[in-house]
Amino acid sequence: MIHPSYNELHDVIIKDQEKDDPLLSSRYAVCTATAKRAEQIIRGQEPLSNIKSGKPLSIAIDEIFTGKVKVLTEEEAEKAREEASFGEDNAD
Repeated sequence: MIHPSYNELHDVIIKDQEKDDPLLSSRYAVCTATAKRAEQIIRGQEPLSNIKSGKPLSIAIDEIFTGKVKVLTEEEAEKAREEASFGEDNAD
């Protein structure tokens, strides 16, 4: 049996979200989010998890499940980008 299960992973993703948000309430969303994080690891971002498996997808699943990586809706991601760019503008 695969651990965490899809249901366990999905529960972690939506725990801080609106339960009715269709963007986070599908298997597709969970798979897409996990695959995007795995791709970031493949492209050289430092893994946030120290699991024994060196496989990027396993690492991504563990990061999401343990809360080290948060899955954002498009609106949340846009807001985070705006806040990050605002912080860069005020760094001088």
